Parts: sequence; C-alpha cells; structure tokens
Amino acid sequence: MSSVHGHSGRKNRQDRRSNTRLVESETPASGASKTVRTHSSSSDHAQSESGDLKSWLLIIAAMACAVPWFLYLAFGDAVSGPPVLIALLTGGGIVGAAFLLSWAAEVFQLDVSQAFALALLALIAVLPEYAVDAVFAWNAASDSSQAAYAVANMTGSNRLLVGFGWSAVVLVAWLRARRRVKVSRSAPQATEDGSLVNGAVVLQPQQAVELAILAIASIYALIIPLKGRIDLFDAAFLVTLFCIYAWATSRLPSEEPHLAGPAATVGKLTPTIRRAVMGAMLVFATVVIFLSAHSFADGLVRAGKALGIDEFVLVQWLAPLASEAPEFLVALLFAWRGLAGAGLRTLISSTVNQWTLLVGTLGVVFKIGQYYAVNPTPGVGLPLDLRQTEELLLTSALSLFGLALISNFDLSIREAGALLGLFLFQLVGAQIAPDRTLFQSVMIATFITGAVYLIATSRDRRTALMQVPSILRSSLGFG
Repeated sequence: MSSVHGHSGRKNRQDRRSNTRLVESETPASGASKTVRTHSSSSDHAQSESGDLKSWLLIIAAMACAVPWFLYLAFGDAVSGPPVLIALLTGGGIVGAAFLLSWAAEVFQLDVSQAFALALLALIAVLPEYAVDAVFAWNAASDSSQAAYAVANMTGSNRLLVGFGWSAVVLVAWLRARRRVKVSRSAPQATEDGSLVNGAVVLQPQQAVELAILAIASIYALIIPLKGRIDLFDAAFLVTLFCIYAWATSRLPSEEPHLAGPAATVGKLTPTIRRAVMGAMLVFATVVIFLSAHSFADGLVRAGKALGIDEFVLVQWLAPLASEAPEFLVALLFAWRGLAGAGLRTLISSTVNQWTLLVGTLGVVFKIGQYYAVNPTPGVGLPLDLRQTEELLLTSALSLFGLALISNFDLSIREAGALLGLFLFQLVGAQIAPDRTLFQSVMIATFITGAVYLIATSRDRRTALMQVPSILRSSLGFG
C-alpha cells in the first residue's frame, strides 16, 4: 500500500490537478509547474505503449484474483467448505485487492487536498490488515479465544515491516549499486535522489516526524501488556497520535509523487478518466476485502487445525504476507530504481500507521462487538494472555531496535544485515525453542539492550537525536 507522507504539498496542489500529462518533461519556461516523475528508464521520456499495456494487464490480473472466490461464494459452501481451499481463494483475492489499493492510493495523491489525502491514504494503507484484524477483534467480543488472532496478525505485520521490509530495501539498493555504480568510501557516491551513500540508505531530515511518532508509539506499546488488554484509552492515545502525525506531515515541504508501473499509467489519464479509474479500483478492492476478510480469517484458523499447524502462527505470518506483499513490492521497486530513501520511507510510514491507527482501533471494534454480542466476553478491553503479551512486547522491542539503527538517519548494509539476521533468528528460534517463553524473553531483552547500546556508544546517533527537536521545529514551520 502507499504510505502516508508528505508527497503532496499545498504549494503545488493546483498544478497537480491540472491536465498536465505526468510523463511530460518540464521546460525552463514552465518552472512553476510540477510534473510527476514516473521513473522509467529515463524520467523525462514517456513510457512506451508496451509498458502501458503491461500496466493495464497487471490491473486486470489483480482484479481477476478475486474471480475464483466470487465463483466459490456463489456456488460453493463458504461456511463449512474445505478450509485450505477457502484460505487460498480468499487470500488470493486479498492479495489482488491490496495491489489495486496500492496503485489507487498512489494516484490518489494527485487529486485531493493534502490533509484529506493524508487521512484517507492512512485508512487505505491499513485496510487489508485492518479488515482481518477487525474480524478477529469483533469475534473476540463473544469468543475470547479469537483475541489471540487479532494480536497475532498485528504483531506479525509490524515485525515483517521492520525486520524484513526495512532490511530488504537496503539490500536491494546495495545490489543495484554494486551492479551499476562502484561505491567509493573515500568519495561518496549517491543515487539520483541522494538516498544511497556509501552503501547506506540515507533518510531526509524531515523524516524525523515519522521516527518521533514511531518511537512514541513503540514505547507506549510496552505499557499496554502491563494492563493485560487493549482498551478505549489506548485507542484514544494512539488514534490521537496518528492525527498529530497526519497534521505534522501535512506541514512538511512538498515533494513530487513518485509514480511507477500501473500507478503511472493511470496517472497519465485526463483528470476525469483518472478519477473514474481510481475510484473503480478503490471500490472493487474494498468490496473484495469486505467479502473475503471474514472467510479468510476463519479459513486460516480452521486450516491450521485441519493440518495440525499452530493456527496462531498461520494468522501471524501468512495473513500479513498476503496483505503486505504489494507494499513490499512497491518499496523494493523504488529501491531498484534508485529511490531507496523513498522505499524505506514508505515502509516506515506504514509502520507508523499500523502502530497508531490499526492498534488503536482494535479496542474500539472489540467494544462495539461486545455491545452487539449475545454473550459478550467480560472485560473493558481486548484481553491479552501470556503469549499475546510476549508477542506485543517483542514487536515493540524490535521496533525500538530498528529505530535505534536509523536514529542517525541512515541504514547501512551491515545494519540491515544485522536487523534481518536477528529477525530471522527470532522467527525460527521461537518455533523450535524448548521453552518458548524463555526464548522470547531473551529476544526482547536483546532488542532493548541493543537499542540502548547503539545510542549509548554512537556519538553520531546521540548527536542526531539531540537535533530532532530543532529539525521538527524547522520542518513544521515553527523555527
């Protein structure tokens, strides 16, 4: 999915609403007009007809992913049918819908005011994950055993973003640099947008907004398990934090949307047609997710029981893989095209969205479900058992460790390797460790200790952290 960040700016809003074709290069006489870079082989050349055809075929293919599930929904038994088949069919539909949402959300930045775009893009970004989580949170209101799955999906999604996604962007950018540029440590080399320097992906100072909000959300998430529930107070705090994030991002300097693939093809259409196509993609994807989410969640749980696989693990890793795949692909394509900074920012922003908006609304959905349940689950919030507490603490600790790595506004290939290695070690170790609780506790301590060590022993990181308040004041127009 497209992330929420300051890609669209107030200053250039009217220019993006004009009929300027997105792939036309900017002439010296039209310096005030903004055009959108599509990042094909050359940013100032139009995409070839074959490229446009491929993009339309990809859009059709994404829509076609839902057809098998629609047919089964019409002629099969969607309630008690084979769980593996149902999970596969609904999962395929969700993957296709996630791609459509990703492309539509990118194009969406061209047509609406920035504040509205930020709010709506955030909802779009977490829609597939939210739909599955909302099903489990709603079911937990009448069946407390379902609460574990809501936390499983949320924690798995966040850990994939930080542990795998952040690292993968740097690794892809590094591989690209090795193929195309010999990076010299004595003479720094950078990509076209300056995002890769000497094997490290560099973040722009304005991204202090995302890092600050993510740090607050991650630290707050360490407190939630102490209460043993996710309640309305958590919802109020985290959703308010998201609103602050959206407001702060809306004040950042404007940037050109980086459209690529199907998003760039749709973006080249005239405004009326573009909005119609974008709206159709959003509506179709939303319908698919609405018709698939409940059956997908139920199918995963029943499939795990039928196959003798821990259903918690299936929900934690398979469900997020289906919904996060398009977002990972977009970020990795950015990195391969020389925009590793934009790719990493996409995933960081998505992590912010999930820690704030997604986690915050779980308690709200649970309370609404309690109101309508015949035999509601007792309690004032979504209950957390020992395993859910471990997973939430572990996810928070990993987020803090990842934040410590990028606190100096870059992520090197070695740091990315360490982050990915620890993520994979924890993922595998948790499944084979004789004492899972002990292993998880050790990993939580490792991530938190590592975060403290990185900041305590690195002058660059401490200096960067000391500069964050002034960067925020300057970026938000208060300095």
